[in-house]
Amino acid sequence: MADIIHVHAETPQPRRITQIAEALRAGKVIAYPTDSSYGLACAMGDKDAIERICAMRGLGHDHFFTLVCRDLSEISTYARVENTSFRLLKAATPGAYTFVLPATKEVPAWLAHPKRKTIGIRVPGHPVARAIAEALDAPMMSVTAQAPGEDMPLSEALDVRDAFDRQLDYIVDAGATGVEPTTVVDLTDAVPKILRAGKGSAEALGLDPAEA
Repeated sequence: MADIIHVHAETPQPRRITQIAEALRAGKVIAYPTDSSYGLACAMGDKDAIERICAMRGLGHDHFFTLVCRDLSEISTYARVENTSFRLLKAATPGAYTFVLPATKEVPAWLAHPKRKTIGIRVPGHPVARAIAEALDAPMMSVTAQAPGEDMPLSEALDVRDAFDRQLDYIVDAGATGVEPTTVVDLTDAVPKILRAGKGSAEALGLDPAEA
């Protein structure tokens, strides 16, 4: 059974966050709260851990993982950001958005979209998710915590345990989250485009949600 680590949702305890970061460095798979729902995560580039997550979710190897970064400066290491995109990213991070951007050479080729060479990147607004990313000092690879065959993501730590149990190493319990997904914004072209309307406000970015 996965170990549950209880963490305060607003002021996460540093010792427990350090424990979680060390587990990720050691190749463990965790469930953790985000500002949209619970997510499943591992350290970037850890193929074995990524394969475990794909098996848990019933995903194909072509499924896109999101790169969870601690801040805007880390995004620029793994994605090419033009000036217009930078202004939008600055206004939207941290928050409930996922941005599709051209990947840099720092992203392993097998993690980027095979045809477009893009990567989905996010800086979460949830204090616990941010704290984990900061303690890890490197991005996490993440997907939504959603049981195979189910339509809705998981928003409670105990539901995550019921769905995945021994397949996980740790569950970071910081209380309930929502279930509304992030807003996905494509920044690979000159004009930003909403690929999926979600929790993040399109209007706050100066975009039209009707164009999603």
